[in-house]
Amino acid sequence: MVPMQFESPLAPGIEDAVTPPGSTRRAPGRYSIPAIKPDFFIVGAPKCGTTAMTDYLAQHPEIFMGRKEMHFFGRDLAFASHFYRRAEKEYLAEFTAGKGRRRVGEASVWYLFSKTAAAEINAFNPSARILILLREPAEMMCSLFNYFRFDGNEPLPTFAEALQAESDRRAGQRLGRQTYFPPGLVYRDTARFASQVQRFFEVFGRERVRVTLQEDLAAHPAAVYRDTLKFLDVDAAHTLAAMPRVNAAQTAKNRAVRAVLNDPALRSALLTIRPALPRAVFYGFHRVERVLQRLNSTVQPPPPLAPELRAQLRREFAPETELLGELLRRDLSHWTD
Repeated sequence: MVPMQFESPLAPGIEDAVTPPGSTRRAPGRYSIPAIKPDFFIVGAPKCGTTAMTDYLAQHPEIFMGRKEMHFFGRDLAFASHFYRRAEKEYLAEFTAGKGRRRVGEASVWYLFSKTAAAEINAFNPSARILILLREPAEMMCSLFNYFRFDGNEPLPTFAEALQAESDRRAGQRLGRQTYFPPGLVYRDTARFASQVQRFFEVFGRERVRVTLQEDLAAHPAAVYRDTLKFLDVDAAHTLAAMPRVNAAQTAKNRAVRAVLNDPALRSALLTIRPALPRAVFYGFHRVERVLQRLNSTVQPPPPLAPELRAQLRREFAPETELLGELLRRDLSHWTD
């Protein structure tokens, strides 16, 4: 994540918008052999500690972490046209600075949700290792809602109303002008972890997939960090001086300013003229936009999940939680208590 923890799991900044109309993006599957390419992937889930894990691993001298949330894989992920997904050459260029590192990683939180990303990543690098972070579904969904409210993807004012709108949203209704990832607004679908994890187990095998619970990372960050380093086969004796909370909840100071900065038409226009702009000029626009976004953001605790709604969702997800516990061979009954 960038300094000050501004970027969202999918924040569509000026640089992170869609491939301009008329350009091509090779579908993942066949690749020329680059000098450097990622060999491990943090695949999600959103709001489950992926930003913290990415930040911690990036500080290890043997690990290079590419830019977060590139979402090169996952052809089935229905992002809006103002969300940038790099072409193959641009994607691979993100890892050139990793030369000489033992491990090169990439983190994109919707790979886990995708039905095709696991197979695409495996075709790209059959020896890749996979990191998955999960969280109790009710808390994860509420946290995701609050973040989508912050970055403009979610137009509805309350989590309860968003849950009630899910059937309409599957039909493409009740979305907003700034919505850039409609499938993410069907919150119950995002939290059905058992089938998502099973897909990666089937493609990569359990030995190359490590699943971590966000609650373990929060309670024992040093131990989880050490175990993750062992999984990645790098120096596990490395320690971090501090392991602070990363990506704290934020809110926009002025929603009108945020609406202008995130306007899809503005982003699409910038991407249309991008090929004609010198790289320095384009990234100058990007830096200005980032500064304005930060100035318009403030850390603020989100509204707590209502106890009755939490209880309802935990009852609803009890069968899903039991399936996930069996899959992970771990007791998750505290998620349904």
